[in-house]
Amino acid sequence: MTVPEKPSIEGLEATWGERWESAGTYRFDRSRSRREIYAVDTPPPTVSGYIHVGHVMSYTHTDVIARFQRMAGKMVFYPMGWDDNGLPTERRVQNHFGVRCDPSLPYDRDLDPDALERPNGEPVAVSRPNFVELCGRLTAEDERAFEELFRRLALSVDWSMTYATIDERSRRASQRAFLRLLTRDLTYQADAPTMWDVDFRTAVAQAEIEDREVSGTYHQVNFELEAGGSVEIETSRPELIPACVALVVNPEDERFRELVGKHALTPLFGARVPIVAHRLADPEKGTGIAMICTFGDMTDVIWWREHSLPTRVVVQRDGTIAPPRWGQPGWESKDVEAAIAAQSELAGLSTTRARKRIAELLAQSGHLVGAPTPVRHAVKFYERGERPLEIISSRQWFVKTLEFREDLVKRGRELHWHPEHMRARYESWVEGLNTDWCVSRQRFFGVPFPVWYALDDHGEPDHEHPLLAAEERLPVDPSSDVPEGFTAEQRGAPGGFVGDPDVMDTWATSSLTPQIAGRWCEDDDLFGRVFPMDLRPQGHDIIRTWLFYTVLKSHLEHDSLPWTNAAISGWVLDPERKKMSKSKGNVVTPMPLLERYGADAARYWAASARLGADTAFDESQIKVGRRLTIKVLNASRFALSIEAADGVVTETLDRSMLRQLAETIGEATRAFTAYDHARALEVTERFFWSFCDDYLELVKGRAYGARGADAAASAVSALRAALSVLLRMFGPFLPYVTEEVWSWWREGSVHLAPWPTEAELAQAAGGADPAVLDVTAAVLGEVRKFKALNKQSLRARAERVVVRDTPDRLAILEAVAADLREAGNIERLETIEGDAFAVETTLASA
Repeated sequence: MTVPEKPSIEGLEATWGERWESAGTYRFDRSRSRREIYAVDTPPPTVSGYIHVGHVMSYTHTDVIARFQRMAGKMVFYPMGWDDNGLPTERRVQNHFGVRCDPSLPYDRDLDPDALERPNGEPVAVSRPNFVELCGRLTAEDERAFEELFRRLALSVDWSMTYATIDERSRRASQRAFLRLLTRDLTYQADAPTMWDVDFRTAVAQAEIEDREVSGTYHQVNFELEAGGSVEIETSRPELIPACVALVVNPEDERFRELVGKHALTPLFGARVPIVAHRLADPEKGTGIAMICTFGDMTDVIWWREHSLPTRVVVQRDGTIAPPRWGQPGWESKDVEAAIAAQSELAGLSTTRARKRIAELLAQSGHLVGAPTPVRHAVKFYERGERPLEIISSRQWFVKTLEFREDLVKRGRELHWHPEHMRARYESWVEGLNTDWCVSRQRFFGVPFPVWYALDDHGEPDHEHPLLAAEERLPVDPSSDVPEGFTAEQRGAPGGFVGDPDVMDTWATSSLTPQIAGRWCEDDDLFGRVFPMDLRPQGHDIIRTWLFYTVLKSHLEHDSLPWTNAAISGWVLDPERKKMSKSKGNVVTPMPLLERYGADAARYWAASARLGADTAFDESQIKVGRRLTIKVLNASRFALSIEAADGVVTETLDRSMLRQLAETIGEATRAFTAYDHARALEVTERFFWSFCDDYLELVKGRAYGARGADAAASAVSALRAALSVLLRMFGPFLPYVTEEVWSWWREGSVHLAPWPTEAELAQAAGGADPAVLDVTAAVLGEVRKFKALNKQSLRARAERVVVRDTPDRLAILEAVAADLREAGNIERLETIEGDAFAVETTLASA
C-alpha cells in the first residue's frame, strides 16, 4: 500500500489516460458470447459542428452506463464514430477555405486553397474531387479536436474501433443497403414535388423541416369568372399566381357550391383554371376559396395529385422566378403577350422581391382588393436553412416509408425507452408522416448512389433502367468509376453512360451506425455478437431522424429492432433556460471548464442530469463536483493511512454503517438497471457525505486505538470495506480520482473490478440496525452545533450532554455511547425518555 502524503487531483487525467490506453483497459474482447456482451450504438458527433457542454452531458450519460455494465460483468462493445459528411461539413469547408464546388471543373492535383486569389472576397470555384479533398482535410482536424475532448472526459471507448460516416466501410455499407432495398422494390426514383432549400440547392426530407414564425402579408385578389362575375381569394404568396392551376373550395361550403366545375381566369396572366372541391379546403380561412399552385405548400401537392392537375412551376431551384413560357404547351393564356409581359417583370427576382412587385402590378390592374394586411404565420424551413423552403418538382430517390407506418409504431412499442414518455414523440412522428423518405441530396460531400444511366442516341439518360454496381465492387463513385460493359471514353457521350449526380442524405448513412460499427457483411462473427445492440443513446431532438431512420432501416433489412434500449438525453440550456446557439452567443465550450475544474467535476455535473430532462448549465454544480473529488481523495487517504491492522467488524456503529451502505448498493444498482444514472449518483453521494461528515468523525478516535486494538481493527476493517465499495460505486461517475485511490492499495483497475453487491457486506453488517448511525450522528450534530454557536472548537470538552428521545432510540445510544463520547469529547452522557428529540449540552468551564 502506497498512500501519498499530499494527494492531488492535478495531473490525474494525463496519467491515467495514458495508462488505460497502454493497458487496453477498455479494449473489446470479441471472444465473449452475445449474452456476455453489452453493445452500444455510440452517437457519432457531427464533427463540423462546434464542441459545447451538451456533448459533455450526453456522452457522459452514455459512458456511465457503459462503465456500470462493464463492472456488472458485461464485455462492453463501445466504438466511436465521426459524422463527417453532409451539408454542415460543406458549409464549414466553404467558409473556412473560401471556395465553392463546381462539378464541371477538372481536378487540380496541385490545388493550394491558401494561394487562391479571391477578387472582392468571392469564393473560388474548385472541382468536386478537390472540394471533397478539402472536406476530408478539415474533418480530420475536427475529429482530432473531438477525440481530444472525449479522451479528456474519460469516455471508456475502445479507440481501436472507430469509423467515419464517409470512410470506405461506411460508404460500402450505405451503398449495399441501398442496392438491397432497390432490388426488393423498397427504394424508387421519381420526378415529384419535393421540399427544396434554395440556398443549399438540395432536396430535404420531412424530418429535417421545422416551422418558424415569420412576418408576412395577406393580399386579397380578384379572379374573374369565365361565365361572368368574379371571386376573391386571399393569399400570402401572390408571386405564385402564374403557377396557379385551379381554385378550390370545400364541398360543404354552400357559398361556392354552384361554382364547382366552372372556370376562372388568373389575373395578369389570363390562364383558364378550373374550380374544384376538396375536403381540405378550409371555409374559415381567408375568403373560403383558395388557389392551387404548383407548388406553394404540401396541401397544394395533395390537391394537384388528387385532381390530376397540370404543372406550371415558376420558382426555380435558386429561389428566383423563372422566365415566361406563356404560349407553350401547358402555358395557355387568353392574352399571351400580357402574360409574358407580367412574368417578365418578375423573372430573375427572388420570391420576396417578386411578391412585392406583383402586388404593385395587381394594384395597377385593379385586381388587388384593399390594402395588404400584415400577419405573423408559421412557414417551413430546412432546420439549417435561412430562407423558407420551396416545393420543386425534381427527380429524387425515395425509401418506402408510409406503407410501413403501422409496423414502425409496433417496433417503437417493442423498444425499451428511457424515459418511457419519449416513446410518445416517436409515435407522434411516425403517425404524422405524409411522404416517403427522400434520401437523395444535390450536394457533393456524401455517399454517392452506386448507379449509372445508359444514354440513348440523343444523349438522354434512361432513368427507367439504371445500371447498378455489383456488391463486390463497393464502394464506387459513379462520377469517376465506370459501369460494367462501358469504357471511360463513353462517359457523357450518346450511346454511352452518365453517373447519378446525387449523394445520399447523411441520415441514410447514420441510420446504419449499428451495421457499420458491427461490420455488417464484412465480419459476420463480430456482427452476430453485437447485433441487435443493447443501447442507443441520443438526444430527444433527433428521435424523428436518427432513431426513426435506424429503426426503419433495421426493420426493412433485418426484420428486427436495431437495439433493445433507447436512452434519451435532454438539451443543455443556458442559465436563463434558453437553447444554446452560436448565433445567440450563449454557447459554453467545455475545454476551459475541464482545465479549471477537472474532468471528474464536469462528469459529476453531467451525470446529475436525468435522462429526458433539459438541464440549465450551472457552473456552481461543477464546483460541487470538484469539491467531491477532492473529498474522495482526502477521505481515502485518511482511511488508508491508519496503521491499525484489519480484523473482524464487531462494533455496532461499524456494522450499522455497513448495513446502510449495503442498502445504498441495492438502491444504486436498481437505479442503474433502470437507466436512472442520476439516481444512482444521488444515493451514492448522499451516503458518502454522511460517511465523511458523521461516521469518520464518530470512529476516528477508536480507529487510532482509543479503545484498544480489537475496537480499532473493527473500525479500520469497516472503513476499508466501505472505501472499496464507494470507489467502485463512484467509478462510473468519477473515473480518474477513483482509479487513483484504487491504485494505492489494490491491483488492476477499479473499472474492471466487479460492481459491489449487498451480499459482500452481509457477513460484516450482520443484522445491524441501519438507524444506529443516523441516531448517533444526530446527537453528535447537535453537540457540534452548540459548540459552534458558542464559538468553541469542535474538540472543546462538553461537561454534560443530555439526550431526550424515544426509548427505542435511546437504547441505540447505549450501544454506541463510547464512540459518541469520544467523537464529541463528552465527559458525561445522560439520556431521558421523551416524545421529541432534543439535546442539551453544557460545556466545561475554561
